[in-house]
Amino acid sequence: MADHNAAVSRSGFFQLQQLRSVRQSLTPAATKTLIHAFISSRIDYCNQLLVGVSARLLNKLQYLQNAAARLVTGTRKFDHVTPVLRELHWLPVWQKLKLKTAVLVFKCLHSLAPAYLSADDCHCWSYSSRSTNTCQLAVPPTNTSYGDRSFVVSGPSMWNSLPAAVRSSVTTVRTQLKTLLFV
Repeated sequence: MADHNAAVSRSGFFQLQQLRSVRQSLTPAATKTLIHAFISSRIDYCNQLLVGVSARLLNKLQYLQNAAARLVTGTRKFDHVTPVLRELHWLPVWQKLKLKTAVLVFKCLHSLAPAYLSADDCHCWSYSSRSTNTCQLAVPPTNTSYGDRSFVVSGPSMWNSLPAAVRSSVTTVRTQLKTLLFV
């Protein structure tokens, strides 16, 4: 994953450098569109594989997202970036991972997920016997950190960490979880 992150951040920063040179010629809406096309899509590509990796690896992608947010809004390099991300309604990278995982789990549980997830992973999940009324999933035991990163384990763990009110519908999961993560 280190090689993947290095390649994504290297190409992303190159794209940002190219965009900085033409920034004065663009409208704010056009700049935001180009950032989404070139930077956000690179950060989001295969990011589900990043669940459970070290913070050091995620920080590289976070630096890229921060630089993109600064370019869109025109903030200076040493200004605090959290208010900028909130203004743009962009979740930090590690929270994007949480959101995507929770939505995928919800889709698996309600047969809305792609066939490769529904067939393999979701049918082995079961509600834990003590908490069938709270929709808590049983988390299978693993012996390795790689096992903990798998969707079969990380999905139910993420799902169980959500408040019960958030787990009701797809739109509720997305909107309430995004609101919960912004707080």
